[in-house]
Amino acid sequence: MARRRPPTIDRSAYLNHRSKTPVINVPDGSRVRELMHPARHAIKRMSIAEAEVEPGCPTRLHRHAVAEEVYHILDGAGVMQLGEDRFAVVPGDIIRIAPGQSHRIEAHSEGPLRFLCICQPAYRDEDTELVDRPDN
Repeated sequence: MARRRPPTIDRSAYLNHRSKTPVINVPDGSRVRELMHPARHAIKRMSIAEAEVEPGCPTRLHRHAVAEEVYHILDGAGVMQLGEDRFAVVPGDIIRIAPGQSHRIEAHSEGPLRFLCICQPAYRDEDTELVDRPDN
């Protein structure tokens, strides 16, 4: 008896690979790969991006009016600022950022600080407010 092959499914909306995702320089000073975003994938209510910050460089202080954000530190080490609080972050740390909470992160390792950014609802440029001047 012949085996039936499963139907071919276009998984492009459901499956992505980091190597197929272009790097974007974003206004906060980090480099981002949008790994899953409703504009291009079958995800509906959130977005997942991989961000990278060069050693000694902070992102700009910013906030998101609507989105709740989670950072999951993958590589490197740094200092996270949430409002007036500052604390060290290392791989494995997970940080919750409430809507409206100002935040920035700075790499303090020899190599880049790399982390996942998970936003719900999905990231939108219009929801990001830079709260510092570019020279701060």
